[in-house]
Amino acid sequence: MDWLIWTGAAVTLLGVAVLIWCVMAIARARSAGLPETALRAKLQRVIALNFGALALSAIGLMMVVIGIVLK
Repeated sequence: MDWLIWTGAAVTLLGVAVLIWCVMAIARARSAGLPETALRAKLQRVIALNFGALALSAIGLMMVVIGIVLK
């Protein structure tokens, strides 16, 4: 079950990378001085991606745990 552990670790790292990108995108949007409506639209798109990345990280961690339990 080593492949499940390493695949889960890769999926988790991908999710964390997307989470970091989301934080940076929100920081760039806030510092850009956008009008409130444009800022809200940008934040809504990034938050949707943020939830997806969080789910991806959770799935990856589940894969790691299952791989460890089955090993």
